[in-house]
Amino acid sequence: MILNSTFYNKEEKQILKDLVGDSFSFFESIKIGGIGSKRMIINDVSPNLKPYINKVADINYANIELRKKGILIYINKGLKNFTWAIPFFQLVIYKTNGSSIHAQGKFINFLNNKTFKENKKFFTKLMDLKTEYDLQYNFQNL
Repeated sequence: MILNSTFYNKEEKQILKDLVGDSFSFFESIKIGGIGSKRMIINDVSPNLKPYINKVADINYANIELRKKGILIYINKGLKNFTWAIPFFQLVIYKTNGSSIHAQGKFINFLNNKTFKENKKFFTKLMDLKTEYDLQYNFQNL
């Protein structure tokens, strides 16, 4: 689900809370070493995400926030901000040239450059949280 988050309202905050869970508390975020990535350069997006990025030759940026049951990807388009909410059960990450996040029939590919390499620890945390979430629903032992 993609929301225009330039100006939040209570309904949108509740939708995000229902979809990807509460945000981490201050002490929880310190304990896990931060919940936000540095901004990364968007290399490519799926056709259904094209309306949310700049059409001119500007550089498109995005950053990721961890939530308890998913992630939020913040995309900047000029003076507008868009939030793509992805629950962990829909999240798929591919390590290609850079990194590619897939969910809900959409994808976003981040450029493999210095800013992406600075986020290596963040992606490790993201994969650890996704693994913890997936292990809650492990049906192999039945």
